[in-house]
This record gives sequence, C-alpha cells and structure tokens, in this order.
Amino acid sequence: MTTRPARARTRQVALAGMLAERGLLSPQWRAVWEQTPRHHFVPDPAWRQLRRGCEPVTGRERMDLIYSDEPVVTQLDNGEPDGPGIATSSNSMPSMVARQLDALDVRPGHRVLEIGTATGYVAALLCRRVGERNVFSVEIDGVLAARARANLDRAGLSPTLRVADGETGLSAHAPYDRILSTCALREVPHSLARQLAPGGVLVAPMTDVFYGGATVRLTRQDNGNLSGRFFHGASYMPMRSHRLEKPGPPDTSTARRRETDTAPERLHPLGFALYGSARLPGVRMTHGFHQGVRTVWLQDEHGSAAVAGGGTVTVYGPRDLWAEAEEVETEYTALGRPDTTSFGLTITPHGHHLWLHTPTEPLPARSRRSPAG
Repeated sequence: MTTRPARARTRQVALAGMLAERGLLSPQWRAVWEQTPRHHFVPDPAWRQLRRGCEPVTGRERMDLIYSDEPVVTQLDNGEPDGPGIATSSNSMPSMVARQLDALDVRPGHRVLEIGTATGYVAALLCRRVGERNVFSVEIDGVLAARARANLDRAGLSPTLRVADGETGLSAHAPYDRILSTCALREVPHSLARQLAPGGVLVAPMTDVFYGGATVRLTRQDNGNLSGRFFHGASYMPMRSHRLEKPGPPDTSTARRRETDTAPERLHPLGFALYGSARLPGVRMTHGFHQGVRTVWLQDEHGSAAVAGGGTVTVYGPRDLWAEAEEVETEYTALGRPDTTSFGLTITPHGHHLWLHTPTEPLPARSRRSPAG
C-alpha cells in the first residue's frame, strides 16, 4: 500500500513534470522542485481564492489544491481576526513561480535577495539552486517570517531571513547578483536598484491602476539605471506599502449616457493596458462583468469616470474618460496592437519610463483636452 509521504512525493514529482513539459523548468530546476514538497510550506487550513473572497480547504481538498497549478492563500486580513476575509499572503501559482525563476537566470553561487518570504517556499527553491548561504529574504510580517523560518528549518535549510520592509531591501548584505520580488510593485524602490550589482537582474511583478499585473525583467546598466522588458502577465498581491486605496465615488450628478461601438474586449489585452498606463497616467481601469455583461470601469482621481458595456457607456465628471480611452485604443491599433513583450521599463534616478520596442522610445503621457464649457 502506498504511504502518504510516498503519495505526496509522487504528486510533487508530477507537478514538476507538468511544469517541465510546458517548458517552464530546466532539468536543473526540475530536480530542485522534485526535492521541495510544496505542502511542507502551506499551513492547514489554507484557502482557495474565489472570485469574491476565499474559502478554507483542508484534508484531501487542501492537497489537491496544493498540487495543482493554482495559488494557495496562506493568510487573510494580515492575520487579524474577524476581518472581511481578504487574501494578504499566498503560495503563488507554480507556473508563475517557475516563470519568475527562469527569468531570474540564477547560477550556482549567485547571491539572491528575495522580497517577500511568505511561506519560505521560494526561498527553499533558491537555496537548493544557489546554496543557502547565498539566499537572503525579507518579510514585513513577523508572524509570517517566523512560520517561514520553521518551514525552512524542517527542510534543513538556513538562508538569511530578516523581518523588514521590502521597500528598503537588505543593504547590510548587498550587493546582490539577483533580486526577486514575490509581491507586486507599483514602482521599483530606488533602494533595491542600488542594492543590485552591476549587470545584475531584478525580476518583479509590476502593477498599476491601469493594469492588474505584468512581470518585468530588469538589468542594471553601467550607469546605474535599470532597464528591461515585460515578459508575462501576473497577478500578485502588492507590497503592503504599495496597496491602492479604494477610489471615491464619481460625480454622479454629471452622468451622460450614450451608445459606443468600442467593446470592452478591445481594452482587455495586457499590451493595451501597458500602453494605456503610459498614455493615461493616473486613470484606473478595471474589467469585470455586470449582470452577465462584460464591462470596463475607468476612473481618475478627480471625480471623472466611465462605465462601458453592452454597447453603451455612461460618463461622469468633467473628463470624458471613455472618449480618451477610445482615442488611445485607436493609437494602439494603429501601432499593430503590440503584445506584452513589446513593452519595457527603464528606471533612472528621475523616475520610471515605460517604452515600446526600444528604451529610446519612451511613451509620453497623452495631452489632456480641456473639458468643454
């Protein structure tokens, strides 16, 4: 009869095999994944992320979730009791982790800083790839950090862990050959850029009010700037200091409704969202469904908004955000509707610059027309 540890081992090997067959794991990484059981780094109970909220999973259901290509929520409401049940930490989707680690391009002996220890699972993978003395990880939540330390101890691994805000990195052990953020960043903190060695690589999921998430691979240049391309969509929980506040309500007294020929699906591709984030800075875009109809919401910080779906749009406030978005979509289509990997990011002491095709083509913000009247 097969023992439970043997069944878990079989499932871990199968998960690694599935990722390898999809081209996401090299032979070296596959061996590391096979040695690192995911369930050893997931608490019981854990939670499944649903469209609205989370549901607890235990027993066989928990193991089924862990050994699927799905994220496993490991903390709700920053660990506070009686909260609304919002996911605040997770063991990320295995395919997303594999893509990040592949982009990181680590080699044995590389010194790696991880931002966001969480359960310690990614730190364990890194330890088995580059050596535990070369892995450094910071976690802002002391309870999560303690659990990660216990998980790593049980695995016989001893990377350097610190309770600290990932915003500031870990300067005491810098420079690093590689920096990996496992939480989404609205912008790359300059402190992290300074802690990356010349020629070093930083991989991070980026987020913006206009797009949900895209992972970027940045290389530190001789002049200290970081530059590189986006390579995949990714939805990660944001760094705590990078979380967005809910916007205030739009000015409903100015509502205007009209028909539109632009379907919300035209604004859905990540390539458009990256382009639009540069052209319409400060505008928030959200996709979803309202009464079964695909809908897109736009809103700025000053009471203007637009809600479009089903062939109609309602516009609020002094700006006609839908007309602006339609113009930007027309521009994007004229450019051939470039995909995610056509876009990149350069970080200098003067700010972040999103570009198309080459760093010499930064995308400027669109000039805003004055409201009529």
